Amino acid sequence: MRDRTRYLYLAVIVAVLLGILVGFIWPDAGQALKPLGTGFVALIKMVIGPIIFCTIVLGIGSVRQAAQVGKVGGLALGYFIVMSTVALVIGLVVGNVIDPGSGLHLTDTARQAAEAEAAKGADASTVDFLLGIIPETVVSALTDGSVLQALLVALLAGFALQAMGPKGAPILRGVEHFQRLVFRILAMIMWAAPVGAFGAIAAVVGATGIEALKSLAIIMVAFYVTCVLFVGVVLGTVLWLVARINLWSLLKYLGREFLLILSTSSSETALPRLIAKMEHLGVSKTVAGITVPTGYSFNLDGTAIYLTMATLFIASATGAPLEFGEQVALLLFMMVASKGAAGVTGAGLATLAGGLQAHRPELVDGVGLIVGIDRFMSEARALTNFAGNAVATVLVGTWTGEFDRERAELVLAGQAPFDEATLLDDDDDTGQGEPAKELSPA
Repeated sequence: MRDRTRYLYLAVIVAVLLGILVGFIWPDAGQALKPLGTGFVALIKMVIGPIIFCTIVLGIGSVRQAAQVGKVGGLALGYFIVMSTVALVIGLVVGNVIDPGSGLHLTDTARQAAEAEAAKGADASTVDFLLGIIPETVVSALTDGSVLQALLVALLAGFALQAMGPKGAPILRGVEHFQRLVFRILAMIMWAAPVGAFGAIAAVVGATGIEALKSLAIIMVAFYVTCVLFVGVVLGTVLWLVARINLWSLLKYLGREFLLILSTSSSETALPRLIAKMEHLGVSKTVAGITVPTGYSFNLDGTAIYLTMATLFIASATGAPLEFGEQVALLLFMMVASKGAAGVTGAGLATLAGGLQAHRPELVDGVGLIVGIDRFMSEARALTNFAGNAVATVLVGTWTGEFDRERAELVLAGQAPFDEATLLDDDDDTGQGEPAKELSPA
């Protein structure tokens, strides 16, 4: 099966190249293929809720001390705040140094596009975000596609099973079997990845074309370079100092997930596989189950860099540069407003427009300048967010003593390959109970 999955991801690469070709040569046909990409992403999102639920319930239900779960969550949130701030500062520095917005002019078409994005971004508030975490019903949390709602219900269920003690064991076994079923479904869905990648890329290239990229190449290149430096220098250094894990080995291990994100522009499509791969790497179920879903809503390094650079770009392009104090205040607001937007293509653009509408309305029209290239920038946003969450999971596992470094070395050296068929480490005849029992002494 592993050999077959290698061919699958080779097919994804070929599909991406064909999609680019179709989008350039036949733009209208490329745009008509958009439903293929949309459908594939929808299939992935279909199983995210159940996977998060199963993973967290099994992780918490198998740990006897509730304080351990609180420790994991506290460390994760603290790290997310610090790293998001670092990303914000880096974006500010680069944006002020290169000043990429000078020399551009706003057209009527761009102004209309900006008004549409501002309308999207202005709808949400902090109160709406907090109330939105509470689902209408326990079951709807698994069907509405909200990561935070699934996380809340899973936490409640996990603690409830923990309090039930031995009486909750049969329910845990049922959740284990359901998790196995959902991961099998996900493995089946992945075979549609080449079709989804082809449709998504063809639609983007067909709608954007090459002309829109020429005048905006500076901001795009600067953003990509900044993201690469952030991941390579900041995340790589922290990962080595804390866990003694080589960043490039970890990124290579997650290569198929990066390819999936690149072809769909959504980091959410790789969320279930990241949880499974982090557990396979040696991170405990509790740490992987809590850190990864939480990070998808609160650890948005790529989005933070995007918001800073895009804001400075727009201010410069419209001839209304921001003072340093204004930059910090506006971007801190955007960083808070962006929570929960990870994985949704275009959410970063709506957050940018909404933040400008609230603080500097005269700059909102400038959002139209980057509407044409936002999809290409969302690739770097998603990839950076994903890399940040992978590193965060290893770091939190190390700090809580729930990361098996010897196991990680075997996995990263290729001596313990990931099972692409089931996305689980255990064999059918042993069940998943054994890994969970190992966490009980914690």
